[in-house]
Amino acid sequence: MERTAYNRAVKLCLDAVYRAAWNSCKNPHDAEDVVQTVFLKLLECDVDFQDDEHVRRWLIRVTVNEAHSLWRSFWKRNVFSMEELTAEPVFSEPENSELFYAVQKLPVRYREVVHLYYYEEYSIKEIAAILGISETAIQTRLMRARGKLKQELKEAWK
Repeated sequence: MERTAYNRAVKLCLDAVYRAAWNSCKNPHDAEDVVQTVFLKLLECDVDFQDDEHVRRWLIRVTVNEAHSLWRSFWKRNVFSMEELTAEPVFSEPENSELFYAVQKLPVRYREVVHLYYYEEYSIKEIAAILGISETAIQTRLMRARGKLKQELKEAWK
């Protein structure tokens, strides 16, 4: 990839890639590792991107794959850091923190779809293309995630 195109892609997509990595990893250190690996892959790739949105989708797809690879590794399955227990975001409104923690409790398959749909504002069709699964599966995961969130937050919001 040409250096100017690479620099432009980094500037445009760094935040989205980091958010997607953090959402999957739940740890800023692992998210940073995933982001670094993703942008190294972008630098080495030979894909002819059509536009900025194509680059963004490709980067998010690679981010999701890298985060999954990280969690499949032997080390991650068997070891955790004490820092992970204390690294928490700070919220200005208590409602936001309750929603955040409820989303983080969701299984990865639901959490990823919720993140891409609500935070990255992708359509169901775009999420299906990014994750490589059917639109029906995305709709089902969103519906189930909303149900789980509604059940989890029902008591908190009373």
